[in-house]
Amino acid sequence: MTARYSQTPPRAVPWRGLLLLWLAAVVLAVAGLGNLPFRDWDEGIVARVSLEIANRGLPEGWLPTIWGSPYLNKPPGLHVLIAATIGLWRQLSQAPAQALPPEWVVRLVPALLSSLVVPVGALVQLQLRPGDSRAALATGAILLTLLPVARHGRLAMLDGAQLTAMGLLWWALLRSRSSGAGAGWRWGLAAGLAGSALLMLKAPILLPVLAAGLAGLVLDPERPRRALAPLLAALGVGLLPGLAWHGWHALMRGSDALWLWGGDGVTRVLLEAGEGSELGWRVPVIEVLEGGWPWLPLWPLAVVIAWRQRHRSWGRWCLVLQLVIAASILPLRTQLPWYSHPLWLPFALLCGPLLAALMQPSEDLGRQRILRRLPWFWALLGGALLLLPLVVLLAGGGRLAPLAPLVIPAGLGLLAGGILLSRPAALGRQLGAGLLVAGWWLSLLLFFQSPLWNWELNETWSVLPVAELARSGNAGEPPQPVYLAGKAAQRPSLRWYAQGAIQRLPRGERLSALPPGGFDFIQRAVDPLPDSLLERNVSCRLEGLAEPDWQRWRCRLPGDPAG
Repeated sequence: MTARYSQTPPRAVPWRGLLLLWLAAVVLAVAGLGNLPFRDWDEGIVARVSLEIANRGLPEGWLPTIWGSPYLNKPPGLHVLIAATIGLWRQLSQAPAQALPPEWVVRLVPALLSSLVVPVGALVQLQLRPGDSRAALATGAILLTLLPVARHGRLAMLDGAQLTAMGLLWWALLRSRSSGAGAGWRWGLAAGLAGSALLMLKAPILLPVLAAGLAGLVLDPERPRRALAPLLAALGVGLLPGLAWHGWHALMRGSDALWLWGGDGVTRVLLEAGEGSELGWRVPVIEVLEGGWPWLPLWPLAVVIAWRQRHRSWGRWCLVLQLVIAASILPLRTQLPWYSHPLWLPFALLCGPLLAALMQPSEDLGRQRILRRLPWFWALLGGALLLLPLVVLLAGGGRLAPLAPLVIPAGLGLLAGGILLSRPAALGRQLGAGLLVAGWWLSLLLFFQSPLWNWELNETWSVLPVAELARSGNAGEPPQPVYLAGKAAQRPSLRWYAQGAIQRLPRGERLSALPPGGFDFIQRAVDPLPDSLLERNVSCRLEGLAEPDWQRWRCRLPGDPAG
């Protein structure tokens, strides 16, 4: 049976509700933004490229570098904005030129741009369901409270801003359906500019995003049948700024510029299974199953209802967007958690109307037994979350102890919200939805103010003491070369905090390539001196210690002058 959702009469955009949701997203984006160091990989790289742009200025910065070498991994669109923030911080703080900007300065622009996906997603929904402001606000609330959307947006990475640009492109294509004079030209240009933004963030992502939007537009059963030529022409004009940079980049750097599209772009992720990609297509599936709460139970039912409503714009667009984006991500050989980020906007567009339907009693909703019983599932989940602190306390704490108190607001919101959403009165249902969203939002806020939100930092050793050791011995002129020994891997964030290159210590015959004036290396205190140094009678002395268990050694090869 096809579910129908009652819509309010067409009216103006609910700007007050969208503003409230966006302000709530901004609070999540900036809370505790600088309380943890950068993680690997992308944060350390983005920070360094942005700092070098800030040091070099524009227009030179439009050809990005990293440690003085050409940076060919990503376009510098977001890096330039971060560099501007670093420059403003330097002016306001009067910090010396060699001072590293704090983490919150580097993360601020990505976080603010990422927060815009909340109102943008709501505006996309409003185009798909004209006049249904409740569904639009529900879509924004879902995007606000999805942990992956909020967390990845806070990082010095490109994925959050990319999601906002995706939403803007689809919104502009949907607006082009209006009957006003010049709508195709006007909104085609806006869609092209959003595409230029994608070209300056992660260029290859433009291909599936644009394909999904154009396919949705062509297959839209409610689109006025008129020529697409003006829209496509304006779209091409809007893409010119992004294409112009890529053309200039190729002109200045030659064939190396193709590395951004091929070697380190589409070719790598399609053909090479990188580290952490052993599960293949299961990685994005797991990301959705883990990160879609508390809205995940809505998604399968939403897909079914969208299929039943495929004769309407909402159903057709949601199915097309979800299928095209999923088809562009699932086959990738390299699968990293943030590669799944584009899936969340179609997810929210599907689930938003169902959450809105729960807020108003209707005969159609009564026929959807699973949807009708979902509030009780949320209430049971909320009760389980409220019991978690007690269970952890009785179990003696452990690794879950810091997390247990953070889930209390989410548990209360789910419990009270689920009970109210099951009541017949519309006002009680709306209050229940508000409590559910508010409780989950408050738990996210507490989580982001804790030292837990950037949890990958807990999966490996901290770079901060190693970087401090590296800087402490580089006061001389010229600075002593520093290497890393043992099983410790090279990491971009380590180079950022050490403010210089730290290479892996050579082994065997390659030791002869070390500088004759001596060198330093850092290793864990529990590790013995490398066998390759002992075999070649390299003379070393302990130069420094750092907590919890790092040592810095100063060495010279046989026959070299004393360091």
